[in-house]
Amino acid sequence: MKLKTTRFGDVEVLESDEILFPSGLIGIEQCTRWVLLADALNPALGWLQSVDRGELAMAVVSPRRFVSDYRVRVSSRETAAIGLESSADAQVLVLLSKGNDGLVVNLKAPLVIHLSKRLGRQVIAKDDHAVQYVLGATVPFRRSA
Repeated sequence: MKLKTTRFGDVEVLESDEILFPSGLIGIEQCTRWVLLADALNPALGWLQSVDRGELAMAVVSPRRFVSDYRVRVSSRETAAIGLESSADAQVLVLLSKGNDGLVVNLKAPLVIHLSKRLGRQVIAKDDHAVQYVLGATVPFRRSA
């Protein structure tokens, strides 16, 4: 299928690449269909692109890239909502954004994706993680489009 995006132009993706977030994301619950796109310049950076709203794409990264011992504990209700029984089936990503003090990631509300079922959920971690964890100055951030 072809996506018309404002950030990347027309992008061809497979329907099987689609990830369904049945509850949407916090603040944009109406957007439930997404795809993950690789960044053309930075292999550590990905983009969560809305299938239905071409203007909506968010930078995502693995939290362990910046916090090596990052662990996320969530309720069984949260994981059951996407059929996740084992952490081996999960991919955890966090949203990357520009904050007042530089680049920040939201460690408190990660995205948990059941890889084989292509289902995702933004969860609120039980752990005491920062909503705006400021990244060090050595982290490169490039604009791809």
